Amino acid sequence: MLTVRDLGLVDYLPTYQAMQTFTAERGVDTTDQLWICEHPPVFTQGLAGREDHLLAPGEVPVVQTNRGGQVTYHGPGQVVAYPLIDLQRAGYYVKEYVYRIEEAVIRTLAGFGVTGHRVAGAPGIYVRLDDPGSHALLPQRPQKREVGQPMPDPDFAGLGKIAALGIKVSRHCTYHGVSLNVAMDLQPFQRINPCGYAGLQTVDLSTIGVSVPLDDAAQALGHQLAATLAP
Repeated sequence: MLTVRDLGLVDYLPTYQAMQTFTAERGVDTTDQLWICEHPPVFTQGLAGREDHLLAPGEVPVVQTNRGGQVTYHGPGQVVAYPLIDLQRAGYYVKEYVYRIEEAVIRTLAGFGVTGHRVAGAPGIYVRLDDPGSHALLPQRPQKREVGQPMPDPDFAGLGKIAALGIKVSRHCTYHGVSLNVAMDLQPFQRINPCGYAGLQTVDLSTIGVSVPLDDAAQALGHQLAATLAP
């Protein structure tokens, strides 16, 4: 059972604090929740976040968080989803949890005629800039490696990042989550190294020619997350 809550436009910091409180206070019978929202402009730093990836934050606030990953940006026109899931009860591990979230984004994009791709060594979902609807497999896609073979350096050639992922797991319970860029001011992404990668291009649905109302994108992503995260 997953309760979906549409929070609307809410400030980042109190939402982050509310996720921490919910997770700390939940018990074995607490119903899992999925929070869907939109944030005013804010940069958020992950636990491993390096100051040199914040190039020119300017007037946009920077919030230090305990999620994984580096720096990212949230702002109007972006759907943010926070699954609050008891993984032990759901019956799958963190690696599969991440895969399921990415799968929900891929299915959401497919509903709008866009093909989302995974890139080896770089969480999140990416699209082909020259042909966002192409189903052709990426050479950069995750592939089976020999035991002991190192993860390749991420290759973003020809790609734009459309969804970012950053999670935290405490006592088997998840918080933080995923953001999907719908129709936003992308300029702030140029003021950081998105997710720690210098020069990584960030896109949204509108810049690749797909016009979708934010509420429709939010509803679609919420529906797909509820389906893919089910036990």
